[in-house]
Amino acid sequence: MKDGRILNVGFSIAGLFDPAVHPDFLGKEIVKCIDLAKHGVHGVLFVLSVRNRFTAEEAAALESLQMLFGEKIISYMVVIFTGGDELEENQETLEDYLHDSPLELQDLLRQCDNRKVLFNNKATSITVQATQVNELLKQIDIIIDENGGRPYSNELFREAQERVSRQEDINSGGYSKEEIHHLKKQLENAYAEQLKQLTEMVEEKLRITTEKLEQRLSSEQAAREQAEKRAQKEQEEAGVKIGMLLEKLQKAQEETENLKKQMGSSNKCVIL
Repeated sequence: MKDGRILNVGFSIAGLFDPAVHPDFLGKEIVKCIDLAKHGVHGVLFVLSVRNRFTAEEAAALESLQMLFGEKIISYMVVIFTGGDELEENQETLEDYLHDSPLELQDLLRQCDNRKVLFNNKATSITVQATQVNELLKQIDIIIDENGGRPYSNELFREAQERVSRQEDINSGGYSKEEIHHLKKQLENAYAEQLKQLTEMVEEKLRITTEKLEQRLSSEQAAREQAEKRAQKEQEEAGVKIGMLLEKLQKAQEETENLKKQMGSSNKCVIL
């Protein structure tokens, strides 16, 4: 950044519930990101588009993130909305868009203290682009202040942190070159084994999380289908009832007409 800041960007969490992404690959990518952010993260960006409704997959991705990294990860989150240009074209604000948004999205914003930033994808003005980035950095600064400058970390980050600590101990321990070389080799072997174990742990967590979410989504889908079937059946039954009522009404009208004709015929004066 121009102000001297260094920003490290991790992975997109939208892929956490993408059926096209294999869990093994996803697990390895998550471990790589954990290793890059071994000291923890100061902010998590959850990117959504105002062009689409908040989907069940996005809700599941958010839930997966919490199951992997813990509930408190929300305390470090900023929700990014892209597609601000479309809202401008429709003469709408972000608040207009959020007014009728799903309860899951409203609950997410409530949990992260309404930290959100709208990005205009088509903005060409350097001033507008800089304003958007500055607003995002402002939200990150708020997170850092609220958490006392402490980055978010949990057991997934601790193995990487311990490896860095052991590396520093070797470098500052007054060892000879041969000893340092030997110790670093041991550390590399231990790190490879730890990385393998961490990858397996993440993949297992991810697998369990995915299975739970798939079961829940499947149950919700089944419930929706049952509700639709009930509604269709009720509609069909209502249609039958309405048809019967119309038939009775028509019959009553015909009987009324016949009665009128009979009454009219009986009132005629006959001269002999």
